[in-house]
Amino acid sequence: MSRFEGKVAVVTGGAMGIGAACVERLIAEDAVVYLADVDDAAGAKTAAETGAVFVHCDVSRLADWESLAECVVREHGRLDVLVSNAYALRFGAPHELPEDDWDVVQAVTLKATYLGLKVFAEALTAAGGSVVAVSSVHAHASYPGFAAYAAAKGGLAALVRQLAVEYAPAVRVNAVVPGPILTRQFSSLSSESIADEAGKTLAGRLGRPEEVAAVIAFLASDEAAYVTGAELAVDGGWQVKHR
Repeated sequence: MSRFEGKVAVVTGGAMGIGAACVERLIAEDAVVYLADVDDAAGAKTAAETGAVFVHCDVSRLADWESLAECVVREHGRLDVLVSNAYALRFGAPHELPEDDWDVVQAVTLKATYLGLKVFAEALTAAGGSVVAVSSVHAHASYPGFAAYAAAKGGLAALVRQLAVEYAPAVRVNAVVPGPILTRQFSSLSSESIADEAGKTLAGRLGRPEEVAAVIAFLASDEAAYVTGAELAVDGGWQVKHR
């Protein structure tokens, strides 16, 4: 497939995991991809392996977004796809969680999508573009220790619906809702713990980053031209099993 030939994409948090899989998938389908991340070493490595353009970008900072937008528009004059994937994760109930930790989770996980539209709305509108935000099952299910993350992902779900209304019909805005995906978050877990997490899904296994990337590519493509304001679960049936 070559659904993104002649199109330009930005993927935040693109150095590893789901973000890196998105970078690889979009480039495989002939997009020009800007990989935005704060991890310079991992970002440069993924860019070198895939052919993406790495840009150091702290997605919680408007100034970094403005620099990224200036670079993309100067070099290509357009933006067709924005994948808002970056997130921060800090654990603790509110009485245990430092205020700074709460703030960084909200800024990286939720505020970043607002900032992305703030700087790229004009370019996305002109291109008839698409935004895909990466949410989480934690937007819809509650577990101890996830207060900040659940609040940010729940807010992101509401923001996606609102953005779809704000920018229709020119720009489509959707979200994917991954369940347990085999990324670095699971790298420190024992095989027993991973098996336990896999057992919480109907699929009986953890998902792979490339499986999430495939759904993101679909939502970003013209094949999903009649889909906006939607949340699409990529969780192996996790939510169904937990309702």
